[in-house]
Amino acid sequence: MGSELCRLGALDLAELIRARQVTSKEVVEAHLARIDEVNPQLNAVTVVLANDALAAADAADRALSSGAQTGALHGVPVTVKENIDLAGSATTQGLVAMAEAVPPIDAPHMAQAKAAGAIPIGRTNLPDFGMRWHTDNGLRGPTKNPWDRSRTPGGSSGGEAAALATGMTPLGFGNDYGGSLRWPSQCCGTAALRPTLGRVPQASALPPEDAPITLQLYAVQGPMARHVRDLRLALGCISGPDARDPWWMPAPLKGTAAEPPIRVAMVLDPGGEGVDADVAAGVQRAAEALRDAGYAVEEVDLPMLSEARDTWAATVVTELRLGLYEMLKPIACADALTFLDGIFEGIPSLDHSGYMMSFAQRNAIARAWSQFFETYPLVLGPVSTMQPFPVGFDLEDPIQVLNSLRLVVAANLLGLPAAALPVGVANGLPQGVQVIGNRYREDLCLDAAEAIEDRLGVVTPIDPR
Repeated sequence: MGSELCRLGALDLAELIRARQVTSKEVVEAHLARIDEVNPQLNAVTVVLANDALAAADAADRALSSGAQTGALHGVPVTVKENIDLAGSATTQGLVAMAEAVPPIDAPHMAQAKAAGAIPIGRTNLPDFGMRWHTDNGLRGPTKNPWDRSRTPGGSSGGEAAALATGMTPLGFGNDYGGSLRWPSQCCGTAALRPTLGRVPQASALPPEDAPITLQLYAVQGPMARHVRDLRLALGCISGPDARDPWWMPAPLKGTAAEPPIRVAMVLDPGGEGVDADVAAGVQRAAEALRDAGYAVEEVDLPMLSEARDTWAATVVTELRLGLYEMLKPIACADALTFLDGIFEGIPSLDHSGYMMSFAQRNAIARAWSQFFETYPLVLGPVSTMQPFPVGFDLEDPIQVLNSLRLVVAANLLGLPAAALPVGVANGLPQGVQVIGNRYREDLCLDAAEAIEDRLGVVTPIDPR
């Protein structure tokens, strides 16, 4: 029974627990056993919260027996990336220097997830301060890709994606500044939702409480899972208000119905800069699934895509050079600094005038995309234009990795929602796509992603290979 429970998604488990066909304790024990079984091969889960989780599961079962009102995630185990505040567990950021940085309270969305009944069972791995597209750090070491250990599991939420892919958790929480939810999902064959900026409240109780402006504008918190329906379930649980985030937006989770057939702009090779054949084949497969579901899919060029990629990169690199890099230099691992040095070599910093004008350019790009969405409410394309790269490749050519993620960082620059999901397996590696929508239209992204998933299925969980 335990192994079967680890194959189910969060919604399935919540329904079984609510119907009292299985106890929360049985579900938690099954996932703890799965972590014991497979995590030593992957190093995806960094801290196991077994005692607290089992106590919470007992409490969840007692509450259900007493007839108490329960939340949508009642009794469901979840995992949490190590750069998200979870009371009583260190927010390490993957740094030795922060190994004991224990926050006094939960991050806003984690407090909401727990209020909905979620039970944290473990913390998951990331690169130093989340600043790399591969998961490795000086505190916890590398996470392995469960499909092929010679390939990256992605970053920065690589531990979360690998844990999901192997059944160690049915639902996880990560974040996305430059693709950190969607890229690991492509690498490991899982699903993720990057919400609109302002949809999910975010804050940290640890210094620095207020991040630099690009982190405030480009980064969001979001759910990761194996099933699109679990992303929708989680989003509904973590989108409530919190006074710690003054930019939270009280937008409805479901927008105005779009007139069918919904037009989808398909991009096989964003910007015409090259795409791996297996990646392009996955996008084509997803497009056919959407056509079968009644969507009108057309291959269309996107507005100002290269400008979006360049603006994201220039503003992020300028801030890194001016602030974060000097803080990281004495405490980050050697590979993290090598990666950042390679990024700095390939992307010049902006002067004060250039930095200000970049945000004016951001507005122009946002206007062009907003007008584009009036014709095409959804964009379908690759996450990365390359399949998971060999471990170490991002240290040799980080600019090529950045360029492969050009469609990803465009969404980050503009604060747009995007759902990522697997669409098959090619040459032993999962193929992934993303569906991008206009601001606060996560519902349209998730609807399309579910239509794709309904026709193409899911590819995880797997046993590590």
